[in-house]
Amino acid sequence: MSEKKDKLVLIDGNSIIFRAFYAIPPLTNSSGLNTNAVFGFTTMLLKLLEEEQPTHVLVAFDAGKVTFRHEGYAEYKGGRQKTPPELSEQFPLLKQLLQAFSIPQFELAGYEADDIIGTLTKVAEDQGKTAVVISGDKDMLQLTSDNVSVCITRKGITEVERYTPAAVHEKYGLVPAQIVDLKGLMGDASDNIPGVAGVGEKTALKLLHEYGTVEEVLARVTELKGKLRENIETHSDDARMSKQLATIFREVPLSHTLDDIVWQGYDAATLAAALRKLEFKSLVERLDLSGADQSIQAEGAEQPPSYEVLNVNQTGWDPLVAALPQVEAMLLEAVGDNPHQSVGIGIALAAGSQIYVIPYESLADVRAKPFIEWLEDANASKISYDLHRTELILAQSQIGLKGQAYDVQLAAYLLDPTEADPSLNGLLYKQGLASISSDEAVYGKGAKFQIPDEDKLSAHLAAKVDAIRRIYPQQAEQLEKLNMHRLYYDLEQPLSQILAGMEKQGISVNASALEELGVTFGQRIEEMMQEIHRLAGVEFNIGSPKQLGEVLFDKLGLPVVKKTKTGYSTDAEVLEKLEPYHEIVRLILQYRQLTKLQSTYIEGLLKEVRTESGKIHTYYRQTIAATGRLSSQFPNLQNIPIRMEEGRQIRKAFVPSEQGWRILAADYSQIELRVLAHISGDEGLKEAFLKKMDVHTKTAMDVFGVSAEQVDSNMRRQAKAVNFGIVYGISDYGLSQNLNITRKEAATFIEQYFAAFPGVRRYMDTIVEQAKQDGYVTTLLERRRQLPEINASNFNLRSFAERTAMNTPIQGTAADIIKLAMIHMDDALKEHGLRSRMLLQVHDELVFEVPEEELEQMEKLVPEVMSAALQLDVPLVADVSVGSNWYEAK
Repeated sequence: MSEKKDKLVLIDGNSIIFRAFYAIPPLTNSSGLNTNAVFGFTTMLLKLLEEEQPTHVLVAFDAGKVTFRHEGYAEYKGGRQKTPPELSEQFPLLKQLLQAFSIPQFELAGYEADDIIGTLTKVAEDQGKTAVVISGDKDMLQLTSDNVSVCITRKGITEVERYTPAAVHEKYGLVPAQIVDLKGLMGDASDNIPGVAGVGEKTALKLLHEYGTVEEVLARVTELKGKLRENIETHSDDARMSKQLATIFREVPLSHTLDDIVWQGYDAATLAAALRKLEFKSLVERLDLSGADQSIQAEGAEQPPSYEVLNVNQTGWDPLVAALPQVEAMLLEAVGDNPHQSVGIGIALAAGSQIYVIPYESLADVRAKPFIEWLEDANASKISYDLHRTELILAQSQIGLKGQAYDVQLAAYLLDPTEADPSLNGLLYKQGLASISSDEAVYGKGAKFQIPDEDKLSAHLAAKVDAIRRIYPQQAEQLEKLNMHRLYYDLEQPLSQILAGMEKQGISVNASALEELGVTFGQRIEEMMQEIHRLAGVEFNIGSPKQLGEVLFDKLGLPVVKKTKTGYSTDAEVLEKLEPYHEIVRLILQYRQLTKLQSTYIEGLLKEVRTESGKIHTYYRQTIAATGRLSSQFPNLQNIPIRMEEGRQIRKAFVPSEQGWRILAADYSQIELRVLAHISGDEGLKEAFLKKMDVHTKTAMDVFGVSAEQVDSNMRRQAKAVNFGIVYGISDYGLSQNLNITRKEAATFIEQYFAAFPGVRRYMDTIVEQAKQDGYVTTLLERRRQLPEINASNFNLRSFAERTAMNTPIQGTAADIIKLAMIHMDDALKEHGLRSRMLLQVHDELVFEVPEEELEQMEKLVPEVMSAALQLDVPLVADVSVGSNWYEAK
């Protein structure tokens, strides 16, 4: 068998991560860290590794803003905007992930990634090796040779166009060496390379086809005529310099050799841990790494205690029933993500040296009655993992769950809401305890999932319930030590049971109303499509970016805002900028919104309506968002769009479950800004709320220096954007995108805001300094967010941690307040003996169904309870509305 020939894969790191950032929609992990560019880069990398099967791999980065090219031309790359912080904070994440892949990365002061790659391709050619270069920069085409091919990114991030010398000639009619001549004549706006004024690609190619090089064009310029000759004569020095700037330097003094970039693959456990930290679950599954990092043992891990496993199918129920008073921990195992539809597998109970296992179907046995009574006994303490999910699964079998005493999953979330692996194994590892077999190792996954034989299943369930009782003592002690026990026992654990009650209750949906709305949407979509085709003068696929781009820019002649490697961009940002130019653009935007509403919300919600009850039963997650906010799944009722009327119409289908009842909705007014006023102590902000002013008008008055009467709608809109932007730690880049203004204008606006509200600036400076000392920040209720990167030497990691330090106390306290309101509201309903039911929590809104005779009382009670949830220096305000459906209660 012939030996595998060496092949280098050389990746232009800066080019690809920039490409990924703008190609992949915004993506954040539970910590709020932007990860879209890293995710896009990684998907491209995996495709490359799979297809190319390289022996050597390198990712090259630019080392800084100044290179040897600036010595001759200080304006080189001078037109580039500052890298958005949403992207710059991802560079260290990418570099950490590349380390987990065992992929080398080079950078060298004074040189660009292009030069490093160019040098290595030259070394590879000299040694008879092949190389594949990946970049978004067509300058790289000058490197193509018999041994070097260049892949230029095209559509998205994973599609590339491969160039060899033949391909370069086919596309441009040039040899690779002439690429620098092409840039010398036409320039490159992205790098601020001037070229010759008035010479574009078409003219440059024509000149090169005739004269061959920049130098020859300049030598024979007298053969040219008119304006072209005048431009080339005037800009001859620019042409020479531009060619020089575009030429990749292939003699970089690298201290590395090709032996330093040999790639022998990655360590599965290391890579799995890195991907989990970034929360790239799809990539963990794609690489089949689900159980790879679970077998890592903590140094000096204690060995699990010995215990006897007893299955009730073999021992009968009597031993288990006798042991119930001594139970230390329990576990319910089930299949399925949605607990309202999950299928139970088994239950395990740990009691001293015995662990009892109950196959789930055995709960139907009449002899299981004492055990079921134990489950429903509020005086019998239950310590488990995910008691919330356990309650919902048992409810399918009409079995209740009471006595919830401690949930290790919920406690782990409070102790570290950004924990990458909150599984039992992850928690064991964190506490230095011996791990157990992963679920994937026992059950398989996906289509391969299967229940093992009874003995193996019993052993696995026993190991998991034993893990729970091993984790619990250390964890509970840590809650006390960190002063978080009240947050757990008084807020999160009681809330878990309230949420389960709401979920089991569900909310009634008028399916006919949804279907009728779907028909209406369908008709409007059809009418819009016909009108769009009429305005375009041609029928085309509106959902095709390529066809839409041809209609808008080639046929209708609208100004080109942005181009991608595959043609015109027609994303929402582009269309919004084009809206003033032609009425077709507004229709296209509406068409897109309506088709999304139809598919995602009309059809999506109809699938979730239970036939037997006519209700939707969502699933609230307490352990997802690092801010403390709840998340909703199956379906996500928090994401029904309400900014457009058609989206709000969907709420009409949500109705009371009983005849004559009404829907009551109560929404906190500007809760995060009120929390900011309290935490910062800023007198201007406090004044706005204490005097019941419109806070956005107040902000506009102070920022623009005008009276209330002089504040126009645009001023208020800008003030509102910066108000909420401050709460979420927005950057000048983010604000510029929101307001469609320049980054410079956005930065000025933010500075004006801080000048008007100095207390807010003082708070932000103070909280960052405090976080640097403590390593964490807290909410008013002691919810804690660890910030390990707050003192990092890397600027981007540190900057993200600083922004998180600023906004976590605000967002987290707002989340705590509505959770408190839910607990107090649940108590109030019981105390007053009311039949009214709390159905939903949607961001800062609570939704109830109320019998007519309780309506007047509830309209007073709900805002009273919500306003008194937590005492602040400014009043909390809850606005209440009532209707026959959720839409009317707005």
